[in-house]
Amino acid sequence: MNLKEEIIKLKEELDVTLVAHFYQRDEVFELADITGDSLELAKRAKATDSKFIVFCGVGFMGESVKVMSPEKTVLMPKIACCAMARMIDEGYYEENLVKINEAGISNDDILPITYINSSAAVKARVGKMGGMVCTSSNAYKIIEKGLKSGKKIFFVPDRCLGQNFAKSLNLKSAIVGDGSDLKEADIICYNGFCSVHQQFTVEDIEFYREKYPDILIAVHPECDPKVCDASDFVGSTSQLITYIKELPEDQKVAVGTEFNMVNRLRTKNTYILSSTKPECPTMNETTLQDVYNTLKSIKDDNIIKETEIVVSEENIKYARLALERMFEV
Repeated sequence: MNLKEEIIKLKEELDVTLVAHFYQRDEVFELADITGDSLELAKRAKATDSKFIVFCGVGFMGESVKVMSPEKTVLMPKIACCAMARMIDEGYYEENLVKINEAGISNDDILPITYINSSAAVKARVGKMGGMVCTSSNAYKIIEKGLKSGKKIFFVPDRCLGQNFAKSLNLKSAIVGDGSDLKEADIICYNGFCSVHQQFTVEDIEFYREKYPDILIAVHPECDPKVCDASDFVGSTSQLITYIKELPEDQKVAVGTEFNMVNRLRTKNTYILSSTKPECPTMNETTLQDVYNTLKSIKDDNIIKETEIVVSEENIKYARLALERMFEV
């Protein structure tokens, strides 16, 4: 029996749901019971009756499942790190607040909003300050709701998302630490970014438009604002999937997001918007062997300590509050 067959057999025997993000390797993705983007996975994992959730993705995603389903045992075959999420922690969050205060803006005049790509600890800090979580697909609604408070939005950790959404809403944005005027901004952005989506450039778009005059360009809002401005469609992971699947088969499209996902979209007339392979290295760390080892540890009642996601009760409480405020919107 090969590794794939062993995994299928263990899944049938155990009270477990195998979950995988869109960016996972094909061999892992294909075996998952639930696939999707980060928030969708947390919501669907919560809805299962399984005692064990085996989550294939990056650390902050496993934490989101634990925050929403603290009664479940959440295991990650590989607790890989999202580079963007790692750019901010509680310490950096506080340092940025100090810089904002030094610019003449008090905490009482700030409403923090954190992108889902952040740790439970950061989400909890945002929740304590009355803030919310957002995703790339609902950020417009969340920011619009936040602005009704009359406060400035402190958007963490992705500056590109913050800038792109500010521009789409005809608002002013500024980045902490780059010398821009924070007092003039409606949305103050933390200076983080996604290393994969930074690979796409306006030059890439120009190359494809010159080669295929009728081609469409579709990108993720984690891309640089200049890239988003030059594209035909900007949308979240799920929005990109819907947009591309609804295109006529003969319509060429170049896509600016992670390689594994784009590669699965459709077989014809779909191109990667990059001269290099935009593959998320940490999303590709999880292997079939890792999945098997985790499932086997459940069967043997000998869970590998390093695979279990643990979040403190306080962080669960306040991170969940930030998530619930998003769901209300």
